[in-house]
Amino acid sequence: MDTQAIFGLQFVLSLFVYALIAKWYTTPWLANKPINVALTLLIFPHAFRHVGLTFLVPSVVAEPFMNAFANAAAYGDLITGLLAIASVVALRGSWRFAMPLVWLFSLVGTVDLLNALRQVENVPHFGATWYIPTFFVPLLLVTHVMVFTRLLSREHQTCEPPIETNNSVILPSNE
Repeated sequence: MDTQAIFGLQFVLSLFVYALIAKWYTTPWLANKPINVALTLLIFPHAFRHVGLTFLVPSVVAEPFMNAFANAAAYGDLITGLLAIASVVALRGSWRFAMPLVWLFSLVGTVDLLNALRQVENVPHFGATWYIPTFFVPLLLVTHVMVFTRLLSREHQTCEPPIETNNSVILPSNE
């Protein structure tokens, strides 16, 4: 089996497994949660997208690695990760601009992932970063789909304000 076939198989199998987890466990569990709680949980994995900066580390990727791909993937991930953190904070605080920020985060993040995936010629040069597109990216794609689904199905909802109890803040739960 050649390198691109192995990559494709690993990517598709990871995507399939994450989709099953989403369908059987995550989606039903989040169904009755307030939109800010559900979105926060779906966005948190994206807060780690700074890991994509690894594409810029020469000793980690195989040579020759295309700078155009490495820069776009690394900085696209960094920007998306920062937008994810800002979105989580805005959702947690029930800020009025939380939903537009979540839309921005998910649009930027999805475009970044699709742009990286279309550059399949870079697969042989991933080196130690191989785990990012074969394990992490499928999770990110599934959660982006779940975020968009939640935004489109419940867009009219606003964030519920946090409930203050004994000097701590908790979000409402429908459990």
